[in-house]
Amino acid sequence: MEKTLPQIPAKRYFTIGEVGELCGVKPHVLRYWEQEFTQLRPMKRRGNRRYYQHHEVLMIRRIRELLYDQGFTISGARNKLQELVQSERERRPFDDDHAIEIFDLDAILQGEALVTGPAVNGPDGNGSMLLGSVRRELLEIRELLSLQG
Repeated sequence: MEKTLPQIPAKRYFTIGEVGELCGVKPHVLRYWEQEFTQLRPMKRRGNRRYYQHHEVLMIRRIRELLYDQGFTISGARNKLQELVQSERERRPFDDDHAIEIFDLDAILQGEALVTGPAVNGPDGNGSMLLGSVRRELLEIRELLSLQG
């Protein structure tokens, strides 16, 4: 059943139809998986329309692989995903003293940063020095990506 899936385009949000095509899964299956896998939480906008982000598309592909290719049950796939998350946490330990949590990169790009953690505090105590450099770097990356597309 090995089916080659299309490359995921470089965009921020995907509709349920786009995700279905990218992952080889019908939309009703995606809605069901949202109930079974707590990690899947697409953003919902007006009319309850779902918008998936890149990391969710990757997770859906992983779920599809576990269920369809490796023969896991829903429960088994859920457990396997939790094991993978746990092993990733153990592989890369979290250091609170140097942590930066970025909740929304667009907010940084627009100057409305939602960043927390001790490492962001500059001399003025509000992290503005670091945020400025992060913002500049993100803008440069976005420019480079737009030239490639």
